[in-house]
Amino acid sequence: MERVKRNERIGVIMQTLSRKPSQVVPLSYFCELFGVAKSSVSEDIDLAQATFERYGLGEISTVAGAAGGVFYRPKPKKEAVEDYLAGLCRRINEPSRILPGGLLYMMDFLFNPVDTQTMGEIIAAGYAHVEPGAVVTMETKGIPVAMMTARFLNVPLIICRRDNKITEGAVLTINYVSGSSDRTIRTMSLAKRLVSGVDKALIVDDFMRGGGTAKGMHELMAECGIEVVGTAVIIETEEPAQKLVTGCRALLKLKSVDEEHSAVHIIPAWNI
Repeated sequence: MERVKRNERIGVIMQTLSRKPSQVVPLSYFCELFGVAKSSVSEDIDLAQATFERYGLGEISTVAGAAGGVFYRPKPKKEAVEDYLAGLCRRINEPSRILPGGLLYMMDFLFNPVDTQTMGEIIAAGYAHVEPGAVVTMETKGIPVAMMTARFLNVPLIICRRDNKITEGAVLTINYVSGSSDRTIRTMSLAKRLVSGVDKALIVDDFMRGGGTAKGMHELMAECGIEVVGTAVIIETEEPAQKLVTGCRALLKLKSVDEEHSAVHIIPAWNI
């Protein structure tokens, strides 16, 4: 086998780990791939880790033991997160986003792969330490960011629905009260097979006003015997100040939408 240079090995290691976030890759995999000893691979990983840290690309950790190996987790720098969220605020603060009724057009960044990956990476980094066993969201607009969050955490995505499908098998359904002023009774369903073996969940959604949907997901997880270890949303409104769930973290805070004067005021809210 042709000898592989160290810089080539480090490049392959960084690419392999970054494409498999939070997945343990055995050292033996790299040893066989490059035809080198474990000691050489360990030195390569140390250099890759230093590079990740220097440029704020994430962190590489090792797992000891026979089933051990090495894995990558995103850990964006505070400055990078602040710059991204500030830029996102500038985009959302454009008057052209205001829709009739004081609503905001958000579909372009909620379904943009670059944005959803960046937001998912930020949220995943903020909750990796609590080790959720799944990411839970409500259909439909929260799915892309929740999916990216689940990918970076290497856990399954669980989608709660407003109705159930025959193809989902047995479902658990609850009624919950919306967080809006009309206090509407809504329905939320979840396929039981999705939560098999899950003991801890991270809730991720796109928007929170009163917190009714998030509270419904909390209640649905409780019915399944699953502990909710965190709740994160992309945008949270400033009013009402008292939400139906506590401890929620938001990437952005919507302070006001003035339809009459075509003004939007949204600010970064995520604390590293």
